[in-house]
Amino acid sequence: MPYQPGSRLPGEYASKIGHLEVLKSPLVQKLCQNFKNPQIPDECKHLGWISIPDEGEPLKFIFGVDGSTQTIRSDISPYSTIAFVKTALLKLDEYKLSKVDKESPHPYVLRDILQESAMYHATAFPLQNVRIEEMSNYDAVRSILFESIKDTSPEMEGQIMETFKWLAYRKWTGKKEPLTYFACPFCYSNAATLPYDSEEGKCPNCSNHLYITDWLGFHQVMTEESAGENIASDYMNIHETLLLFTAIRTYWERKRSILSECLFVKDGPLSIRAQYSKLVQPIRQFLEYAREQGHLIHIIGQEKSGRFFDHFQYIGSDTPNHSLFIPNDAYIRTQIQHRPLDAGAEYGKDTNYGAKVFVKWNDYHKMVLNIPFGEFNANPKLEDLIGYDKIFATIPKILSNRHEGALLPIELAHGIASLSTYPSAKILKLFVEVTRE
Repeated sequence: MPYQPGSRLPGEYASKIGHLEVLKSPLVQKLCQNFKNPQIPDECKHLGWISIPDEGEPLKFIFGVDGSTQTIRSDISPYSTIAFVKTALLKLDEYKLSKVDKESPHPYVLRDILQESAMYHATAFPLQNVRIEEMSNYDAVRSILFESIKDTSPEMEGQIMETFKWLAYRKWTGKKEPLTYFACPFCYSNAATLPYDSEEGKCPNCSNHLYITDWLGFHQVMTEESAGENIASDYMNIHETLLLFTAIRTYWERKRSILSECLFVKDGPLSIRAQYSKLVQPIRQFLEYAREQGHLIHIIGQEKSGRFFDHFQYIGSDTPNHSLFIPNDAYIRTQIQHRPLDAGAEYGKDTNYGAKVFVKWNDYHKMVLNIPFGEFNANPKLEDLIGYDKIFATIPKILSNRHEGALLPIELAHGIASLSTYPSAKILKLFVEVTRE
């Protein structure tokens, strides 16, 4: 590590020819050669790919959900940080899909779809050096989280909160049980809870005011005067999930027969990490309960980046077209996570409500999908995946040719939810700076 420059003297510079001796090593030369032409390990070449099933009937109604975040930092001291979050839900049907050109969709066709069938939600979180009168940053973020989930605007009408309570209290079971215990944001005891169907209440241990959103545990990654940037992305993932399940809950309560004709498409994996994973078990239980009742809930998540995506790009060129592969726990841990089998729990045991599926339609449409399995299964087979036959019958109808491996519902939902770096970030920054003056 070279010395850094100071106020009087320059920094130390690394040698320009020091690498020559290293490159004389035969081992280093072999590594450099393999860097240019990576070799796929034998254990990744013969994976038991199976043909994509084609016996199912396409689903009639398609829902797509996506979200985006944008963090804005001020240029004025004291430097402040605000995170903006936007999520969107889009509904399509077979007729509307037939109107969309997969290669060059007409902007007016897209406009009509987005105007008639889209809904979105937006909020913002103060992360650092942003003061709200008579409130610490800690309490402000807690309050914003609660109000954002509650969202009684004409667009949402409080339905996201109803879905949150429906999952948290497991209302589909008919049992009226209190909220499972969680860490209080004030006394930190694990005795905090709320009575059945409550949105607010008091901690049984310290009597401080609780929100139902405290159950998720956002306060565990905050201090009194600042919050981490990952709060925005974590909130986005949770809100995307709640948006999707709001559509599912609505049909379940009002017209259950339609559920088996819907496909719900989420941008990103079907997982919720860290302390927020409290939502995973209720989701798994509901999906399994619905399957037992004869109502299959068809959901897919698509991963467009990350370890699984990168691994599929690595092995995908040698795999057959129109085929799929479901990696088991051993394969995921050794070939993708690169950790020993005897270290830690099974992959996704506490966080995932869907299995990973590598799918290759052709050389231009390779994708990493997640499909639910109900109760946790570390080594799922195709028949364990809920509604797999209808899902794979529907995917060809929602493929987009504008991007490799693209799905039209996610592409359209992204157009609503996107907060791009330019120009959106610049506009948000100008807005923040003007409101500070």
